[in-house]
Formats: sequence, C-alpha cells, structure tokens
Amino acid sequence: QGQVVESGGGLVQAGGSLRLSCAASRGFRAYAMAMGWFRQAPEKEREFVASINWNGGSTNYADSVKGRFTISRDIAKNTVYLQMNNLKPEDTAIYSCAAYPDMKLVAPTAWGQGTQVTVSS
Repeated sequence: QGQVVESGGGLVQAGGSLRLSCAASRGFRAYAMAMGWFRQAPEKEREFVASINWNGGSTNYADSVKGRFTISRDIAKNTVYLQMNNLKPEDTAIYSCAAYPDMKLVAPTAWGQGTQVTVSS
C-alpha cells in the first residue's frame, strides 16, 4: 500500500502564508494519480480543500479557499503542494492529503497522517 506524508504546517498569524507538502513514498506511483487535500477542524467533519489531476492540468477548489490557496505538483519529486495565502482563523485545521485513481476522488489508495495548521487572529 502506498504512503504519503504531509509537512509544512505550523502557527501563523491571520493574513500570513504557509506551503504544505505531500510527499509520496519511494515506489508509490502517486505521480500517476489524482491528489486531494482535505482538512478537519475540531468538532467538525472533514472537508474537501483542493484536488489536482495526475499531470497538473486540472484543479478544483472549495469555494472557501478559491483565490487564496493553490494546489500544484512536481511529478519528478512525486510531491504535491498546497500554497495557502491570506490565511484566516477559520482555516485552522489538520490538513491531510490523499491519492486517488482519478478526479472523482472515490476510494483513496493512500491517506497521510496530516499536518496541523493554526491561524491566530
């Protein structure tokens, strides 16, 4: 089973920026898969944030992050990124990435442990 590991979370003031990374383990062909970022705040359900297809040619975003977050990928590094700008306190959550066979984002092949993002007001 493939594995992905997130990094880049931390504490930032409102209006600040962070870049999250989601690196796939050696041998896991995440570069051939659609990738999604999700987040879960305390006492809330997990929600979709952004997704990207295998070659980066197609992306989708939740309305709450459009214009502020950008998802991208480096196929050579087998890594997906989430650039988060103009962060708001309501963006505070654990952010996780997942790999999927396609952009339908059904039946993930891998889930990460998540990285904490905290935005102070």
